Amino acid sequence: MTDHPPDQPPASRPAASDATAMAGIEPRVEPATLTSADGLTLFYRDYAPGPEAAPGARPLLCLHGLTRNSADFADFAAHMAASRRVVAADIRGRGRSDWAADPDSYALPTYVADVTALMTHARLDRAVVVGTSMGGLIAMGLAATVPARLAGVVLNDIGAEIGVAGLNRIAGYVGKDTAFPSWDAATAAVRALNAPFFADFSDTQWATWTRRLCRERADGTVAFDYDPAIARSLGGAATVPADLWGAFDALLPLPTLAVRGAMSDILTDQTLAAMVTRKPDLETVVVENRGHTPTLTEPAVLSSLHRFLKGLDT
Repeated sequence: MTDHPPDQPPASRPAASDATAMAGIEPRVEPATLTSADGLTLFYRDYAPGPEAAPGARPLLCLHGLTRNSADFADFAAHMAASRRVVAADIRGRGRSDWAADPDSYALPTYVADVTALMTHARLDRAVVVGTSMGGLIAMGLAATVPARLAGVVLNDIGAEIGVAGLNRIAGYVGKDTAFPSWDAATAAVRALNAPFFADFSDTQWATWTRRLCRERADGTVAFDYDPAIARSLGGAATVPADLWGAFDALLPLPTLAVRGAMSDILTDQTLAAMVTRKPDLETVVVENRGHTPTLTEPAVLSSLHRFLKGLDT
């Protein structure tokens, strides 16, 4: 078990609120941990609901994408926590959660088990799971295994088929263990990878995003904040179920909102249309000038999400 990369002592890890502080927001957030079945310490951020929260407001459980971590939801959580509790997890091998001794545990069944344990530990029931990319696949797994604990699901740029072009693009950079000489160099690299999908981002937004995605090592270099071994199963059955339509079918009884970036190479418009055919009550929103994945703070997303949640709150 490792709770940090070998080249970085725990004391140099960023504080739980660093990313949100950089964004100029100060939500009421508590860092918390639990222990997984195989002994890893798993980290999550627990955002307390604001004074305007209604007693029946459903809590949100936010699950990030393959190479991201809970800081990815900092701005979104700060907004949503005004009206409800928000929990954002660091999936094993990412952010402040331990790296696994066995890389084979970087697999969907293990992620689903970890998140189920988190829900028990954090006393989250009848939650709305907000899953970005890989997080959406975990949400489908939760819908199949613990459906009674879910009030609804939000799929962020993930669906019942995954675009091959997008999967190949991601495989081209994940797990390379690249070290950048400075934060400026890391920001330039993050920008180069993602600029076509976020053309309206400012220099400050790129710098903030990089701080959330990366960590500074003990030697002063900057690296992506995940275990490179997460890439070993990329594209295999452990990461992407062989029958994604079967996984999607677990959502049929559950209220579901699907978010798609208009330029996404992971969730195509054809796949989204087929999902609506399969699940006619599926709510959808397409975000212009976004690829994989929308930030969830876009006005179109927030408008659709608030409307979606209003129908679920008691």
